[in-house]
Amino acid sequence: MRHAGCSAWPFRRLFTGRLRSVVVATTPFSFTEVNSEPPAAEQLRRRALVNYGHFTSMQARGRRVRGLDLHLRRLDAANRELFGSGVDNERVRDCLRHALVDVADATLRVDLFQSEKDHTDVMVTATPPADPPPTPQRLRSVPYQRPVAHIKHVGAFGQIYHGRLAERDGFDDALLTGPDGAVSEAAIANVGCFDGSGVTWPDAPALHGITMQLLESRLDAGGVPSRRGPVRLAELPSYATVFVCNSQGVAPVGQVDDTPLPVDESFMRTMIRQYESVAWDPI
Repeated sequence: MRHAGCSAWPFRRLFTGRLRSVVVATTPFSFTEVNSEPPAAEQLRRRALVNYGHFTSMQARGRRVRGLDLHLRRLDAANRELFGSGVDNERVRDCLRHALVDVADATLRVDLFQSEKDHTDVMVTATPPADPPPTPQRLRSVPYQRPVAHIKHVGAFGQIYHGRLAERDGFDDALLTGPDGAVSEAAIANVGCFDGSGVTWPDAPALHGITMQLLESRLDAGGVPSRRGPVRLAELPSYATVFVCNSQGVAPVGQVDDTPLPVDESFMRTMIRQYESVAWDPI
């Protein structure tokens, strides 16, 4: 059994974003592997000094994950853009399987970096599984947008900085906004707005999250159209429900700054059912 406490990623809420996650009761564990081996000092040194790479995060249950093909597609596309080469999907899956030899349920983060020999290293870090928060989230708006927002990249200083400040003042997360109050996303979650008939996802720069993609297809199939469009901070109270989603699941937003937001409980139950209906893919 791997020993706990060797994670190479000690920063705030490593995997789950800022949804005030509920950690599932398990024996505590935390470990990191690089290419299915314990990380060497040189590998970690380069990670610490060269903050350039990309990653994806997922929840594993019974050694299965939701949207596995989308996670692999994300890694391949980002690797081609950042490093000029694709990703061997089977190699990534092998690294995930190896990380889950001793645990079946976990929060997993897969980071891809290049070594000094221009070889792509696969770093997998596992910690206990987490569920979505049971209560509406409180967000603080900040005038910040992630650089190169379409890539889930490392180097998230701005997100961490604003998220920590928001938490310090009693909020759950930061809501990232651009010029004229254009809503982009939460620090590590997508934002959706339900107007009573359909869902609008902000068209400002944001990551096209895996859970967002899974929900888009199911909402459309269930007769709830979704689209991309402008969402302004001042308009949020006019929506029937604002929600956030990431690999943990879906949660309503109950407040932004000092403004309370309505929550359509019937719609949220539908959203959660839609997400929970997504099949778990064997790794």
